[in-house]
Amino acid sequence: MRGSSHLAIGLITGVAVGGLVAGVPFSPAGIALAGFSALAPDLDHPSSRLSKRLSFSQNYVRFAFALGALGLAGYTHYMLPLGTSDRRMGFTAALAFGLIGVAMQGGSARKLALMFTGICTGLAGLYFGFLWLSLLGTFVALAPYTSHRTWTHTIWATALWTYIGYLANNTLGWHGVAHFAGAGYASHLVADSLTKAGVKWFMPLSDYSFKLPLIRTGSTSGNLMEVGICVGYAVLVLALIVAGMKF
Repeated sequence: MRGSSHLAIGLITGVAVGGLVAGVPFSPAGIALAGFSALAPDLDHPSSRLSKRLSFSQNYVRFAFALGALGLAGYTHYMLPLGTSDRRMGFTAALAFGLIGVAMQGGSARKLALMFTGICTGLAGLYFGFLWLSLLGTFVALAPYTSHRTWTHTIWATALWTYIGYLANNTLGWHGVAHFAGAGYASHLVADSLTKAGVKWFMPLSDYSFKLPLIRTGSTSGNLMEVGICVGYAVLVLALIVAGMKF
């Protein structure tokens, strides 16, 4: 399913959580969190909407390698004595760093960019003492190195994401974080289960793909079906909320 459809379904799920779950306040921030969470499973795909946003630009990875090469070359030139093997090794390593940065393209650069983003987030969590932020950073750093629709598309990943929301709830005092985060994440798996490929919810315990093959992703009919599902889901949620209102 397309990222735009996952985002729409996640946002609608956020509205459902805020409007239907007792004790959870209805808030734009919660709805946005559900939408963000609905995109999180596809961090394992280099072309996903969220991976492009979180990795900012793969150019900064190339810049980091170039900066490392210049720094190493400068250290070798000014600090290591002439004619030594260490000096030759230093310049060779600097050249290698530079060539890696130049050669890095597409998916490899994006994976490293996401890894750096996740590591920085995790370190920020350690610095401030926020376990949930460290876990979030770890998830972002590792997800790009898994195959598409494998580990991030499981019930275990959903439970982990919900637990991160639970910890954030305790730290920030914002009630409902776990509900919005968990429901948004789960909505992605449910939506992907409507495609022909399906989802292996219980991997690695089972390789069975749960699917109701209504959608052929990328096709015109599939795109129309996605729009129809989003509209129908929105109408259903709105009807349930209106029916539950006390006038």
